[in-house]
Amino acid sequence: MSETPGTGLPGVPTPLFLHALRLHRLTPDEPLLRSGEPFPATERRRRRQRTRPHDHDRGTDEAAGILGAYFLDPRTPPHRLAAGLRDVPFPSRHDESVTAVALGAPAPRVRETGRWLVRHGTGLTPVAVGLALLTETATVDDIPLIQTIGLLSNPFGPLAVRALDRLPGGVEALSWLAERVTAWGRVHAVDTLCRHLDDHPAVRPWLLRRAVDGDHLNGYFAAEVARVTVLHEVIVRSGHDAGIVDHAGRILHVMKHCEGMGTSLRHYPQALTVMEAHVRHITDLGPTAERYFAAASVAQYLGAETPAWSDDAAVRARWDQVRTSYLALTDRADWCVAAREGLAAGDGRMTWPAGSMAPEPDLRAFRDHAP
Repeated sequence: MSETPGTGLPGVPTPLFLHALRLHRLTPDEPLLRSGEPFPATERRRRRQRTRPHDHDRGTDEAAGILGAYFLDPRTPPHRLAAGLRDVPFPSRHDESVTAVALGAPAPRVRETGRWLVRHGTGLTPVAVGLALLTETATVDDIPLIQTIGLLSNPFGPLAVRALDRLPGGVEALSWLAERVTAWGRVHAVDTLCRHLDDHPAVRPWLLRRAVDGDHLNGYFAAEVARVTVLHEVIVRSGHDAGIVDHAGRILHVMKHCEGMGTSLRHYPQALTVMEAHVRHITDLGPTAERYFAAASVAQYLGAETPAWSDDAAVRARWDQVRTSYLALTDRADWCVAAREGLAAGDGRMTWPAGSMAPEPDLRAFRDHAP
């Protein structure tokens, strides 16, 4: 009988590392389906949570206490530590109290314990604590282990990014992980890569072409990607690079709806330069479903908002002109055909992934409803 990925023997919890590894083998170059959720033993975990409030502050203190007692007794096996941590609210971000315990214990035992917890842990807290231990003591040999568990993006992505960032060769490892995570894991991975733009030759091209994946949490880093890559200068001279041009359209779309998360499009001083180059380049490159979506989406925004960095009449005239240029594309017969064909085929490039908070224009009757 075949075994379903992410499951184990009846009654035996599947280690979360094994769950991630099995799913990764199904899509080795892409994020895990639904970021690996649901995780094994989800119902069992929910039942425990209903009987015990989820308090992160109390949980990290409790986890540190259990960890400290474990390191005081060298005879305690790691599986007993995992059992003690199982019902503790898990520290999904870096925590100083857990770090202090790790730094106060012998590094070899801290490292071996972290490896065991990450590889064999069946609960969120044991694995998260294992990642925290590896953050302080990991070697380059641990990179594949950390990358694999980091594929479970929401609970472990931020911790995995921190661990990889502290290792030799971490930038390359982070680039690999950033390509294969979404949601919170991607936020932390891209934010970290933005700080290492000059440390590895592959980082800048990736940020210019792949950073934005459509999740609404992209709003936390889209403007930073535009800033560190100097997008307003790059896109002007990138007319024949469809990868950069189309990714710039995704950045513009995300920046429309990131108020409170990052710099929004109306607050971005280089917005006009980017938009003018973008609309010029997609006009030259020709229609696709994604480019129609970008044109319609940005045009709708420009009709509802005004630039916040200037009230100069010339700036407002350029704002209106670039909107007119986008609208002109949505009215062309060949572009409308591309849009209709994309909609009919269910082209994912016409929309953003499920969960995106950004409202999308009605592409089939856009001109009738444009502001």
